[in-house]
Amino acid sequence: MTVSNFKNRLQQATGLQLLLLILLLGALILASAGLGYIPLGFGDVARILAAKATGIAGFADGLDPLLPVVVWEVRLPRILTAAIVGGGLAVAGAVYQGILLNPLADPYTLGVSAGAAFGAALALLLGIDFLGVYSLPLCAFIGAAGTLATVVYLSAAAGGFSSNNLILSGIVVAAILSAGISFLKYVADEQVAVIIFWLMGSFASRTWTDVTLTLACVSLGLAVSVFFARDLNLMAMGERAAGSLGVDTRRVTLVLIVTASLVSAVCVSVSGIIGFVGLLVPHMMRALTGPDNRRLLPVSLLAGAILLLCADTTTRALLPTEIPIGVLTALIGGPFFCYVFRKRQTMRGSRR
Repeated sequence: MTVSNFKNRLQQATGLQLLLLILLLGALILASAGLGYIPLGFGDVARILAAKATGIAGFADGLDPLLPVVVWEVRLPRILTAAIVGGGLAVAGAVYQGILLNPLADPYTLGVSAGAAFGAALALLLGIDFLGVYSLPLCAFIGAAGTLATVVYLSAAAGGFSSNNLILSGIVVAAILSAGISFLKYVADEQVAVIIFWLMGSFASRTWTDVTLTLACVSLGLAVSVFFARDLNLMAMGERAAGSLGVDTRRVTLVLIVTASLVSAVCVSVSGIIGFVGLLVPHMMRALTGPDNRRLLPVSLLAGAILLLCADTTTRALLPTEIPIGVLTALIGGPFFCYVFRKRQTMRGSRR
C-alpha cells in the first residue's frame, strides 16, 4: 500500500477517528480529574463520577467525604469548560478558514477577541457587578457581539461579504479596540493587574453554570456549521461556481460568520483570551480528514477539546506554578503560525 492510498483510507475512516477521539477525551477527563494538589487514582475518580451520575452513594464508599467535593465541584467544571471552549474555538477556526479561504484565519481574525477584551476591561475598570460573577462574561460577550456587528456593517458597506472585506474590516476594528484597551490599562492604576490577568486567559473558578452555558452555545454552533458544511465545501470552489450550484453565498457567509463569531464570543467571555487553538486544530485535523467540512468540523471539535484540556491540565496540575493558559497556547501556537505562514509563502513562490 502506497503512502497516498493509506492517507486516502485514513481520511475516509471518519467514524473510527471520532470513536478514538471520544475515547481519548474521556480518558483525559478522568485522568485530569485525578491530578492536582490532592492526587486521586483513576479508579477513585471513576467511582466518584459513577456515584454522582447514578445517585448511588455506595459507589463512593470508603473514600474521604472531601474527595467527591473536590472532583465534582472544583475540578470537573473547570475540566469540562476547558474541553468545551477548546472544541468551540476549533470549530470556529475551521469555519473561518473555510469562509475566508485563508489557512491563517482563526476566531480572532474579525476582531471578536479584541471586542471581548475591551468589554471585559471596561467592566473591570468601572467595577460593573450588577449580575455578580456573571457581569464580566456578559460585558465581554456584549463587546464581542458589538464588534461583530461593526465588522459586518463595514464589510457590507464596502461592497459585500468577500473574504478581503471581512479581514480588512476586522483588522481595522481590532486595531481601534486594541488602542482602547491600552488606554483602559493606562488609566486603571491598581486594577491593571486584574485586567492583564484576564486578558491572558484562565479557567480558574469555573462552575457548572459555565459548563451549561458553553455547552449549549457550542452545540448549537456546531449544529448550524454542520448543516451548512456542504455549502461551505462548494464555496471553496469560488463564489461563482458555488452560486451556479444553488448556494446563496451571501446568506451562507453571513450565517456562518455570525455563528462562528458568537461561539467564539461565548468561549472568550468565559475563559478570557486564548489564542491559536482555532488556528492549530483545523490544520492538524485537515491532514487526517481531508478538506470535507462535514468530516472536519466534528473531528476538530474533539481535537480542540483534547488540546485545550491537555494545556489546562499542564498549567493547573503539572507545572510548579499555574500560568495563564493563554500564555501556554501562544508559546505552542506562535511557532506553528510561523511555520504555516512560511509554508504558504513557499508554495506560492513555487507556483510562479
